[in-house]
Amino acid sequence: MARILITSAIPYINGIKHLGNLVGSQLPADLYARYMRARGHEVMFICATDEHGTPAELAAARAGMPVGDYCAQMHEVQANLAAGFRLSFDHFGRSSSGRNRKLTQHLARRLGENGFIEERAEKQVFSVADNRFLPDRYIEGTCPNCGYDKARGDQCENCTKQLDPTDLINPRSAISGSTELEVRETKHLHLKQKSLKGELADWIDSKTDWPILTTSIAKKWLNDGEGLQDRGITRDLAWGVPVQFEGAPWSGMEGKVFYVWFDAPIEYIAATAEWADDCEEPDSAWERWWRTDKGADDVRYVQFMGKDNVPFHTLSFPATIMGSREPWKLVDYIKSFNYLNYDGGQFSTSQGRGVFMDQALSILPADYWRWWLLSHAPESADSEFTWENFQISVNKDLADVLGNFVSRITKFCRSKYGEEVPAGGQTGERAAALIEELEARVRVYEGHMEAMEIRKAATELRAIWVAGNEYLQAAAPWTVVKEDPARAAAMVRLGLNLIRLYAILSEPFIPDAAAKMLHAMKTDDRAWPGPVAEALKALKPGHAFETPEVLFAKITDEDREAWQKKFSGTRG
Repeated sequence: MARILITSAIPYINGIKHLGNLVGSQLPADLYARYMRARGHEVMFICATDEHGTPAELAAARAGMPVGDYCAQMHEVQANLAAGFRLSFDHFGRSSSGRNRKLTQHLARRLGENGFIEERAEKQVFSVADNRFLPDRYIEGTCPNCGYDKARGDQCENCTKQLDPTDLINPRSAISGSTELEVRETKHLHLKQKSLKGELADWIDSKTDWPILTTSIAKKWLNDGEGLQDRGITRDLAWGVPVQFEGAPWSGMEGKVFYVWFDAPIEYIAATAEWADDCEEPDSAWERWWRTDKGADDVRYVQFMGKDNVPFHTLSFPATIMGSREPWKLVDYIKSFNYLNYDGGQFSTSQGRGVFMDQALSILPADYWRWWLLSHAPESADSEFTWENFQISVNKDLADVLGNFVSRITKFCRSKYGEEVPAGGQTGERAAALIEELEARVRVYEGHMEAMEIRKAATELRAIWVAGNEYLQAAAPWTVVKEDPARAAAMVRLGLNLIRLYAILSEPFIPDAAAKMLHAMKTDDRAWPGPVAEALKALKPGHAFETPEVLFAKITDEDREAWQKKFSGTRG
């Protein structure tokens, strides 16, 4: 049994996330966590809401709420939506927690003591109209790299280039819209990432199994242009982790907080500590996941995130951990994703474009979305959601293949033998060929899941479902039963056992449907299949079952047209 630590990108608190956010981090992380648990491994799956910084303040102001109240409310909303999509976090924390404040300040102090934090005077944008400095996202303007006219002061959403507020063309205040801006001098702390470039480069070079997307982005930011730069880690804001605290190796930083991208990844560790607190466990319970001197040296740590988050998780967060000179666990593998686009454009939280998590669940159950998103995960390139493709995939894969198989075999058995596994008969050569095929396919499926090759795993799983349908169609127990009821019974017995097998294999992708299938088969036996031939004998003759309701309803053309019109690109 292995110990596997899994984290997904921490979503901002500023509103409900769209399906592109979901498939870019949390959903594939859940798939992997569910699979690893099913294989008997010890899993710690951690996520949280990212509650500090400008996005939280701006969203709270728009909502007319104190920022703390707004964050508490939105954390509950996001936690409920995560549960709605059946994301199986061991803990869904908050970056505003006391644990994260304490740990962020601790790591900052260690970095300062080790010479990796430096005070610097810098030029920053000041809004005369708002009478305040404007950190990163409080400034909007035109991106100097691609010309996008709604770029933020920290990053362009269109081309993903990291920016400083002073880089923007025609900048304006995100608070008041005022263009009466001045550049004034202020003092901030900088993380001396350049001093750690050699260590970071050696570490990245050692990760020879990383996806090409992850490695290429990391090395681009490490070496292209001027290479890795020192990064400002403080901001002039009221909401966040205070920079000036007891024991801090600097002074004169009152009224400043740590930059959200400094404290947010630290919440991975802090959220695991929050989990231990909730479980009334001692610190050793979470330290065994994160400190290599407390047992974390045998943990495999896997992160899931969209490509826009890769620079921070391959450079800035590792620099924080390395620079502390403490025995913290570094990530072993980063599974990164390209973008999921929406009907010819981009999903966008800030622009309200696309289908959002609450909207999705309001029209269809989670499994419909989970299957489409995972089977179309943007792994090697950007992918695109269209309503036509969604309808085709749901109807063909879920309704016509899996749902149809479950319905046909259970209804036929009920009509001819009653609602229990029938006895007698031999299945014959056709069944032997099916078992041989499934044995090979299940092992291939396992390989794809181990390697986090999500689309390939989905393709193989569908082929496993198809094999059962093809067997049933060719064996035709409804015809055989007329002349040889015992042989037909053996075919039905095999088919009912296939339902159990399909439920176990499918659970990481479609957990609700898998639970319904197991409930219908009246079994709690979720043991991952060893030899398929043995797995298909789990339900013995005489074992009772019930005929389930339709697993997946088809999406009609009328439904598709109505949804396409309703979600035409802008969230209301």
